[in-house]
Amino acid sequence: MQQDLLSAFNQFFELIHADTDALRAQVFQLRYQVYVVETGFEREADCKIGKAADGQIIRWEEDEFDIRSDHYLLRHRRTGAYAATTRLILPQDDEPYPIEMHCKLDEPVNDPAIRRHLSEISRFAVSKAFKRRLGEAQSVAGVASDIDVYFEEHERRVLPHISLGLFAAVMRMAQVHGISHCYAVMEPALVRLLGRFGILFRRIGPDVEHHGRRVPSITIADETLPNIKTVAPQVWELITNRGELMAKPG
Repeated sequence: MQQDLLSAFNQFFELIHADTDALRAQVFQLRYQVYVVETGFEREADCKIGKAADGQIIRWEEDEFDIRSDHYLLRHRRTGAYAATTRLILPQDDEPYPIEMHCKLDEPVNDPAIRRHLSEISRFAVSKAFKRRLGEAQSVAGVASDIDVYFEEHERRVLPHISLGLFAAVMRMAQVHGISHCYAVMEPALVRLLGRFGILFRRIGPDVEHHGRRVPSITIADETLPNIKTVAPQVWELITNRGELMAKPG
């Protein structure tokens, strides 16, 4: 009997809420590995350096938005290695989001009632060790530019678990913090891939150039979750843990 998507994901990976200083240190070190060492998207000079308890030199990538963010890690069960990470930048008074500072938005969210439940998905990063397909190495999200490779018959058994797992982490954070709307600035291939599973990100401005083309977008939980359930029920089960985790504003 063919294994369902949620069971297959749980067989290989687990989501870890980075809710301690030690786990957040793993987040920042993984981001250094992806954004500095593997892709060169961030400068070494802008990162931090220190010593671990055993005296080993460690480096990490951290920015001013981390203090108002929640973080998740995705861990590979067999090896214990952290495969990926993402964060959700949370509302803080009238403080802007990165997307509002760096993109020209046709449809910014200005309604105060909505902004209280607005966040930004950010630092969606996958380690090079888990970017197995040709064309994924220069993608921080670990998605090939030609997304059709994920839908060829012989590759259906290896759906992009990591990207979907990270989106499941986003939904967990959104549910806990009462988030209904999520900004994101994403690689076009990731937008297309998620769209094939019913995960709707609506464009809200022109493309921006930042280490390649990026699309400023927004997703709304009350629109996206029912659409996922219709288009790809197994993906809905993975993202919501069979309906247990529903992103509803508090």
